[in-house]
Amino acid sequence: MTTYTITLQNCAFFARHGVHDEEEFLGQRFFVDAELDVVAGEALESDSIDDTVNYGIAFTVIEEIVTGKRRYLIEALALDIARGLCQKFPQVRRAKITVRKPNAPVPGVLDFVQVSVEHLA
Repeated sequence: MTTYTITLQNCAFFARHGVHDEEEFLGQRFFVDAELDVVAGEALESDSIDDTVNYGIAFTVIEEIVTGKRRYLIEALALDIARGLCQKFPQVRRAKITVRKPNAPVPGVLDFVQVSVEHLA
């Protein structure tokens, strides 16, 4: 069996996730990486977008989840994205989703907080 990986890197969205009320009120940018392991099926031979994961549609799925309902934890957000992508694209066997939150409310300076979730379909 042949597989290949499709990666969407550093997708940016404005949303209102977080535990604190001010995170919901102010909102912030979130960055998402999606690494999707796909069973090749006919895609590599057919050269048809209908036989693979259309990454434009994958981006839209991620966007709808990130900008949808509020989640308190980016861990839960990452899992919802992974499940959503696996549901939309049955040829995906593994989805590794990383969510970065640059403006996490911490008592110090950092570039971002990051969580990765790996979901096996």
